[in-house]
Amino acid sequence: MTDVSTRSQSRKVREGLVVSTKMDKTAVVEVVSRSRHPRYNKTVQTSKKYFAHDEENDLNEGDRVQIVETRPLSAKKRWRVLEILERAR
Repeated sequence: MTDVSTRSQSRKVREGLVVSTKMDKTAVVEVVSRSRHPRYNKTVQTSKKYFAHDEENDLNEGDRVQIVETRPLSAKKRWRVLEILERAR
């Protein structure tokens, strides 16, 4: 029997830009993270694309969204859209 408090871990939340909505109920979200280079101390940008579940198909390319980690929904989908922060112009 597992303790409830040890199982309730917070889910990862990321903020990114929608780059593709061509799939059904799926959006590709590109998240840009910034970190300092270990040797040169320069700020380095790295980007990663996540497949996020979009139930209503209401996202458009260019929207800024917040995604949250969830159980595996398909072979590549492990995130779902939490909220739309800003619509594309």
